[in-house]
Amino acid sequence: MKYKAIVIGVSAGGLEALKKILPELPKDFPVPIIVVQHRHPFSDDSLERAMDDICLINIHQINDKTSLEAGAAYFAPPNYHVMIEEDMTCSLTLDPPVNYSRPSIDVLFESASDIFGAHLVGIVLTGANKDGSLGLSIIKNRGGLVIVQDPETASVDAMPLAAIAATQVNYILKLEVIAEMLIHLFIEKQSGDFL
Repeated sequence: MKYKAIVIGVSAGGLEALKKILPELPKDFPVPIIVVQHRHPFSDDSLERAMDDICLINIHQINDKTSLEAGAAYFAPPNYHVMIEEDMTCSLTLDPPVNYSRPSIDVLFESASDIFGAHLVGIVLTGANKDGSLGLSIIKNRGGLVIVQDPETASVDAMPLAAIAATQVNYILKLEVIAEMLIHLFIEKQSGDFL
């Protein structure tokens, strides 16, 4: 399989966007998904619980040294940056915010790109700042596949617009078809109409 992991960055409007993607994926989805959703530093795990109730894949909040496995989505905890390590585990840091955000999408995307290189899919969804645009351009420059939510379907279009301006995006997709695209990529052996 060409791609070995997916990273998703999302901010304002994120829960509703993720509800259109993650519940559509089958339980045996063959790669891990790592998500940075901007949220309040003192948030609880209600986001993960809400997603776990409606998803077939397993939903986890990342702890230090969480191992990444297929068939699961891993959410950055509030107030920590997430980095991916060579042994396919996650590490958490309290480094300063990036783009006013901790967790930062850029930090996750660049770290994941260091590990997966051309075998990474990066996705930027709805959001109100430019976090993720630099990280997405790094993924693209290293040969990964980059997808951005069509700004017209975003609750807040600033983050998708910044990502589109930052790099040559492979696909700009309406929110409703992103899950279908991922199933084509990972389940149907890259034989779908999108490619």
